[in-house]
Amino acid sequence: MIFGKKKKNQIEEIRDKQPDEAKKYAAPTGGKNNVLVIGGAGFIGSHLCEELLKDNNVVCLDNFITSNVENIRFLMDKPNFQFINHNFIEKIDLDERPELKKFKVEIFGFQEIYNLACPTSAKNFDNLIIDTALANSALVRNVLEMALQYNAKLVHASSAVVYGPRQTNNYVDESYLGTVDFVGPRSCYDEGKRFAESLISNYNKFNKKNFKIARIFRTYGPRLALKDGQMISDFIVSALDNQDLIIYGDKNFSTALVYISDVVDGLIKLMKSDFYGPINLGSNVDVLLSEVAQNIIDLTGSKSKVVYRDKLDFITALSLPDISLAKVKLGWYPVTSLEQGLEQTIEYTRANKQVLNNLINNHR
Repeated sequence: MIFGKKKKNQIEEIRDKQPDEAKKYAAPTGGKNNVLVIGGAGFIGSHLCEELLKDNNVVCLDNFITSNVENIRFLMDKPNFQFINHNFIEKIDLDERPELKKFKVEIFGFQEIYNLACPTSAKNFDNLIIDTALANSALVRNVLEMALQYNAKLVHASSAVVYGPRQTNNYVDESYLGTVDFVGPRSCYDEGKRFAESLISNYNKFNKKNFKIARIFRTYGPRLALKDGQMISDFIVSALDNQDLIIYGDKNFSTALVYISDVVDGLIKLMKSDFYGPINLGSNVDVLLSEVAQNIIDLTGSKSKVVYRDKLDFITALSLPDISLAKVKLGWYPVTSLEQGLEQTIEYTRANKQVLNNLINNHR
């Protein structure tokens, strides 16, 4: 990279004051940290960006494969927010991006990186298997190289799928190895998430780093994808329209559901902690989806009924999380009850019904 003489001298002056391993970039002093959120226009990513903006400069990088611009539109006019449309399977030089000059990225770099980039479409799963496999391999490698480049702290969003499908009603802790079909129809995602964790672990060993891994369990809340088989968001929209609530499975389908704000809190606490995981972030309360659907019908005063359809490959019964480690290491546990979370999500859906209807029409 070639800098003008004046800029080069400025950077060198800052580097001289830093430890040897961090001489390329200097952390901002007296100002906001620069935080990069890869996959920041997705469901979890957009909520994370919103929370991080309270104290940081946030760069959101996404390419809208399964996310949506509406998730971050309300952030676009914030002076400390910047969106970049890019598929991070391909490398990018953020030092040279003119829109990031306001954050002086070429001087200060990034202090924190969150990686949440991975396709999560349930209904379009088969069309995205290559994208998913590459997101869990090539993209993760690029994330790791960028974290090394900037000497940044990194939190990677892994998933409960690394434990494989639920075998019993026992709770799984982080030592459970699980069973995953590494050539099966879900392998690009399930085995992909396991490979990503392996890649991070080996980067940690080789580079003497503590890049962090969060294993996120089934999450719900505002901005969860619509008409894509995610069920909770579709339940609410259908209930408000007095349409059938569709469960992709049978009446025995149960799961644990954690509200989005609790997951965001866990990710930020993990980033700020000295612990690097892996660590479970999820609810340890098992619920029947049929009961959740009926609760939504009751809360909305809907005339809808619950119906069942064939299960989707992407939506399976996940293991239940043992969150003891998160409680001890992070002081974290879910604080939002299911009823509170559903009420907040219903309120959001009612308030944004016109925009959501437009999104639904785009799926048809």
